[in-house]
Amino acid sequence: VQLVEFGGGLAQAGESLKLSCAASGGPFSSYGMGWFRQAPGKEREFVATLRQSDTNVYYTKVDDSVKGRFRIFRDNGASMVYLQMNSLKSEDTAVYYCAAHRKPALLQIKATEYDYWGQGTQVTVSS
Repeated sequence: VQLVEFGGGLAQAGESLKLSCAASGGPFSSYGMGWFRQAPGKEREFVATLRQSDTNVYYTKVDDSVKGRFRIFRDNGASMVYLQMNSLKSEDTAVYYCAAHRKPALLQIKATEYDYWGQGTQVTVSS
């Protein structure tokens, strides 16, 4: 599956951005999806992920650093996953990556559990 992120850019602290990730080349509902980010000089870190239950209810998990500010959601019909980022802080500045794994029933927070990655989109938050 191929992943392409868009929607990054420059924002002021306190503002919002919405990142989008378009998937192609595979049955989108068969993949678990997540967002990671990497700031300069730092390792790639988990941001958010979601999984689907048997009853089509989605469960999400976000890192404590973004809890209450970021929300992940997906549209299977459009093969898209989104990251809504509110109340942005300067420490949210990073390259954000969309990723997919082949165990959609699991909430995966380790980058090593993901099989496919997008090219990343830069988010810069000025204070």
